Amino acid sequence: MHVGSTFSPLQPISAPRSNGSPLTPFLKPHASKQSPQSTTKTHLSNLDKILQKPISPLEQTKQTTSPNSSSSSTSTKRKRATPLNLSFFTSSSNQQQNEAMSPRSLTSLQFLMSDSAQPSPRANIAKNWHQYHGSDNWAGLLDPLDSHLRREILGYGDLVQSAYHAYFSNPTHQVHLSDSSYYVTRSLFATSSVQLPKWSPFASTKQSSWIGYVAVCDNEQEIRRMGRRDIAIVLRGTATSLEWAENFRTSLVPTEPDQTNGAKVECGFWSLYKSPGETIASLSTTIISEIRHLLNKYKGEELSITVTGHSLGAALSVLIADELSRCKSNMPPIAVFSFGGPRVGNRAFVDRVETRGVKVLRVVNAHDMVTRVPGLMPKEQIEQLFRGSWPERILAKIDGYVHVGQELRVDSRLSPVLRPDADPACCHDLEAYLHLVDGFIAKNCPFRANAKRSLVRLLKQQGGNVKQIFMSKGAIPVDRVKNTSSDDSVLVR
Repeated sequence: MHVGSTFSPLQPISAPRSNGSPLTPFLKPHASKQSPQSTTKTHLSNLDKILQKPISPLEQTKQTTSPNSSSSSTSTKRKRATPLNLSFFTSSSNQQQNEAMSPRSLTSLQFLMSDSAQPSPRANIAKNWHQYHGSDNWAGLLDPLDSHLRREILGYGDLVQSAYHAYFSNPTHQVHLSDSSYYVTRSLFATSSVQLPKWSPFASTKQSSWIGYVAVCDNEQEIRRMGRRDIAIVLRGTATSLEWAENFRTSLVPTEPDQTNGAKVECGFWSLYKSPGETIASLSTTIISEIRHLLNKYKGEELSITVTGHSLGAALSVLIADELSRCKSNMPPIAVFSFGGPRVGNRAFVDRVETRGVKVLRVVNAHDMVTRVPGLMPKEQIEQLFRGSWPERILAKIDGYVHVGQELRVDSRLSPVLRPDADPACCHDLEAYLHLVDGFIAKNCPFRANAKRSLVRLLKQQGGNVKQIFMSKGAIPVDRVKNTSSDDSVLVR
């Protein structure tokens, strides 16, 4: 972020648009105009309008030390950043007057713009972990959103963020997990079967690319809290030109050559999942082998398998869960937590996934275009539009895409931080998704007033889509935004 020679904490600036987003990693900052100097009172008044009466530090302390919650301090050791001091917003002479005007706004802004010394508590869910893992399709937990389920969703989302960071920021793809209770057991690679012409500028792109990892919870305190040992399969979204090419291969193909149930999935997703590389096995083979190894290693323990991913990774997560459900008898419960995922297969495929007991929770932003593809007229929309009428019998013969599982729908326009005209990249950005989940209460409800997730990474990746008041000079240390990475402990869940 560029900072001018004159340092004023009250003068708003604009940040680079979508700089650092995994969806648009190469967009360059655009020139922006600076708004006129505002007064302290005006600035604090604006904060009051945007921040909706957050909880006080005393209430935060009470919530953190609630007798029904237990903090896993030993399993969440993180680097601590110095909390932001906003005392420079007011001079010593008028500080008391301004704080009297808007103490809640100042306190909340300071909390959101810095790492918290006390992460939100991880409540013990051992008795009800099957419900939080989807045994009842999350009945009664989504609207309103259960606070413990929110915490679990954000945790899996942070695992996906670690996959993005390992791919874009680390040439060796070494994964730095924000949750130290998990450790990585296997790296995952996906191979494209697309052959680009030699004249293509992307002809030299490698056919196989690092796409994620398998991790296992290995912290005894966290295992007791969750009620089981969790095996996580984590996948990033589209990042290479060949993966983009596969995304546009939208024809439906059968998952088995001689199948009779009619299950079909998108050609490109299936290619990335099943194609082997020159020297490495296919993504499918690698995952099946690793999961069988882990199930044998932890035989006799209470286990769960969680597959999580964003965008392309969300689509592959469904294929993985479907195959795992039939790779071995007496499989542990399998659940998918996906973010911004497209449709994967037809109605027969969805029926097969659900019949096999796989539970899928899709987090969807109402304004994310990726969740509406592939298919110009999805099968589910045709069924809803013509249900009970004579065209239904004719259109029933037309194969089409259908979403699988349960949906948790959030809305980026309800965020007090994001601009209402946020661009498509922002609406699909993973950190924007996690920000929205953190603030979601229920349908048609305003953003959660006591949302705790830090805004640091959101400002870095989607600064141009953040309301200008949050990009004011001094609202957050410039070097903190520039140097933020996925393994920084800026996340408060």
